[in-house]
Amino acid sequence: MYGDGSHIPHMQSRLEPRAAELLKLLVERYIQDGEPVGSRTLSRAAALGISPATIRNVMADLDQLGLVASPHTSAGRIPTTRGYRYFIDRLLAPEHLEDQEREQIAEELAPGYRGAEDLVQAASQLLSQLSRMAGVVTVPKRNLALLRRIQFMPLSDNRVLVILVVNQHEVQNRVIHTDRPYGTDELERYANAINEHFGGRDLVSLRRALLDEVSDAQGRINLILREAAAMAEAALRGDEQQPGYVVTGGSNLLGFQEMSDLGRLRGLFDALDRKRDLLGLFDQCLAADGVQIFIGEESGYRVLDECSVVSAPYTVNGQVAGVLSVIGPTRMSYNRIIPLVAETARALSKGLKTEV
Repeated sequence: MYGDGSHIPHMQSRLEPRAAELLKLLVERYIQDGEPVGSRTLSRAAALGISPATIRNVMADLDQLGLVASPHTSAGRIPTTRGYRYFIDRLLAPEHLEDQEREQIAEELAPGYRGAEDLVQAASQLLSQLSRMAGVVTVPKRNLALLRRIQFMPLSDNRVLVILVVNQHEVQNRVIHTDRPYGTDELERYANAINEHFGGRDLVSLRRALLDEVSDAQGRINLILREAAAMAEAALRGDEQQPGYVVTGGSNLLGFQEMSDLGRLRGLFDALDRKRDLLGLFDQCLAADGVQIFIGEESGYRVLDECSVVSAPYTVNGQVAGVLSVIGPTRMSYNRIIPLVAETARALSKGLKTEV
């Protein structure tokens, strides 16, 4: 069962088979066409041999249960958030990805020379391209990045280039400003001191250790190490300001009729652009087992009331490191999006795997 851990209020048991089949047909037809579904349409599509009048009675029951609703402009019905939730939790049969899509995901996220930043960007682009919606991937948690080597290079105007090699292949460059110019030999000694004392540390505990070294009030003899620690800590100081996630394909949402409200869409784009506003939602998925789905108001964010979010955690060396998601209208093809998100999460986990 897929879900966000919620249940359908006031429904103590499953729908009887006929009602469940008609709800399934209605949701699938609405996802396909985007138009309210009438009883005659269901009568033609159903293999149950029941009349439009009987279907109308069943639809009235589903309406009372809050699973479908009638827009003011049509006699047909559309699924509600609760209707989608019942469909996903109890009626959905996810498809298998096409071999070509599976191969594309595996190839573009294969482990190799690319660093985490490039792989996260590639995963976001894949989700956007293959779903034709918005792809969102949170950046890996910093405490999973291990320092392999640090190097300092002098630049002009009292600046130093800091080169960090983390995990196996990822190279990060930072430029810091110093109080005085430093020579190449001096910076090499600093780098050797950091590599000897702190190599193999994760970046979070590394910064704490560097701060301890810098603020040591005992006046330790190893002045080189203290100055080197101050320089390395300055390079790591801005990490917490890095964007929380990468978004690709937000413009794809313009193609959906139900997303045509420009004010609502602008609010969604603003929230995505501000990064941190939606991190709470993605953080909920970090402890999830498999795919999580938030439908409309289930997300708790008003800008997502007309959207669904399909998310799955990805790992680095078996530890949950982040979350990837597809954001689109509630009228999305869940049977296809769910396996797409699950397969991309699996491939990204494999691509980010490092030897520790």
